Parts: sequence; C-alpha cells; structure tokens
Amino acid sequence: MTNVQGRYELDQRESVDDGWLVPGQVPEEAPALRTEVFEERAKTILTRNASPDISFGVSLNPYRGCEHGCIYCFARPTHSYLGLSPGLDFESRIYAKINAPELLEHELSKKSYVPEPIALGVNTDAWQPVERDLRLTRRVIEVLSERNHPFAAITKSSLIERDLDLLAPMAARGQVMAAITITTLDADIARTLEPRAATPSRRLRTIRALSEAGVPVGVSIAPVIPFVTEPDIERVLEACADAGATSASYIVLRLPWEVAPLFKDWLAAHFPDRAERVMNRVRDMRGGKDYDSNFATRMKGDGLWADLLKQRFQQAVRRLGLNERQRGILDMSQFKAKPPPAPPVSPQLKLF
Repeated sequence: MTNVQGRYELDQRESVDDGWLVPGQVPEEAPALRTEVFEERAKTILTRNASPDISFGVSLNPYRGCEHGCIYCFARPTHSYLGLSPGLDFESRIYAKINAPELLEHELSKKSYVPEPIALGVNTDAWQPVERDLRLTRRVIEVLSERNHPFAAITKSSLIERDLDLLAPMAARGQVMAAITITTLDADIARTLEPRAATPSRRLRTIRALSEAGVPVGVSIAPVIPFVTEPDIERVLEACADAGATSASYIVLRLPWEVAPLFKDWLAAHFPDRAERVMNRVRDMRGGKDYDSNFATRMKGDGLWADLLKQRFQQAVRRLGLNERQRGILDMSQFKAKPPPAPPVSPQLKLF
C-alpha cells in the first residue's frame, strides 16, 4: 500500500535514490503505521441521494476514512477532498464526526422532517475499530431507537454485536435490517484484501448472532473480483444461508479515480500470475475501461461475463431460498416526532 496522491493535490511527489543506500543493503523498514483520529464538528449529518441505482435515499456516516483498509474501497477518493491521500491516509487518518448524534436529533426534530429509512455506514464502516472507544455509532442508534426511526446498516465488523441490545427491540418493531459484507471465505485472500476487518469466519458468526437475535440479516458480496473472489460466490452464499442470512446481493469491482492504481498495485503484489487476466475481465464488463460510472451498469457491469455472473448468482440464490421475503420494508408508522416546545408563560400569568 502506498500513499498515492489525491487528484486535487498541487505538489507532485516522486521517490528517488539519494545515493545513501549501499548496493545489496536491505532498506530500513518503514515505521509502523499509526492511526490518527481527528475530531470533526460536521455541519450536516444526513446525506440525500438521488442515484437511480441505489435503493436508499438518505444515508448517515459517523466517520470519514476507515481503518479496515480494504484495497477496493470505493470511498477512498473522498479523502482527496481533504487534501489527503486515498492510500494510507484514508485508512490511518480518520475523521470522527463527534456531533453526529446531536445533529441527527436536530434533524429529526424539524417540523419539516419527513421520515424515511436511513442507511447507516454506507460510505465508511460505522463499526470500524475506532468506534470501540468513540461509540458515535451507538449514540446515533440510541437516537434512532428513542424515536422509533427505521434504518438499515451494512458492515464487515463483528462490533455490531455490541449493539444487539438496541437492534433486537428495533427489529421486533420492524425498524432495522442489517447486511454483512463478505467477499470471500479464503482467510489468506481476506487478510491482504481487507487487512483490518473481521475474518470471514468471524463475520459468519456475526450473521448467526444477528439472526438469532431476530434482526433480519443479509450478505453483501462486494466486490466480486474476477478470478480472485469470484470463484467463491456459491460457497459464500451457502455459508451465509446456513448462518441465518435471508437475503443476498452483490456488486462487481468498482475502480473509480485513485482506487484503480491502488488496486492494480495490490493485484501485482499478490496475484502476479493472473493480474493481467483480472484487469482484462474487469474491462470486459466496463466497456473496455477500468471503470465506467454509468448508473445503469456501474454496480453489476455489462456484457457477456456480467450476464453469466448474474445468472450464477440468481441460480444460487434460488437454490438456497434467499431473497424470498420482501426486502426493504421498514415500518415508518411508529416514528415519534418531537412535540413542539410549550409556549412561554408570561410573567403576569405566573402570578396566578
């Protein structure tokens, strides 16, 4: 992993040999990467979405950047907006929106607020490691629980189990659903692909824990990487169905902006024997390009291979009885709008 430059940086950096390294000498190891957490007071907390290929209209992300360090993360380029690298900076310089719960409470209290399900942790994982101490996500869920406000969560962290005391009662009221992302069951691949996320086997245990607590839970196979994680699709679906998942979805590898060079470096380092083959297949699904942002095809790809992948997924889902229940229906009828404040009592009336 490198600290590739963000596309908005003005200065150019280049590694050079300054002559100090003696031929044959092993260079000194880089210092261990340490996570820095920066407190951020956000101005808004709910993000509105109008993309036709996304099933939710409102999302909430308590953090910017993610310690999980998934090489394929489509959110990496957002660190460029901060003048930081989508590479190591994205996974080691985390911005915590410390006022997220208060901002959410303020939004839900507006007279003009119209409730609709909120997607939690879509851009960066809401249960990433720093959440153990900061507990921002838990406080956000406490606000949603108090107001009976539905939400859907997606994560690859077992830390979500900590909040089952809040999630289970909400699930009983039809106000929450969850998805666990599992790309592969191969722990060796997962270790380099998602270095600081929970292991695949641990995520399966999380699916079981959520299911046994009554929380509707599905699996998100994202991303599907040709010839790397793609051969594992059926095994992932079978394991998740056995653990209690009732729904499943998938997304084909996306390589927007700076994600493309980062992923290619990873591919060359860990799968040099098939790197060219992988990228050729990716381009087959992206109209000959590394990435195509077209709303109609960016999630599933296009072309013959994308069609075959879709057929494989659908056949496995039908065989396992997944996606048989109606998805995405959360009960909005119980939302508790905050009552308007009582009118002030005039000083004269206080005399009586």
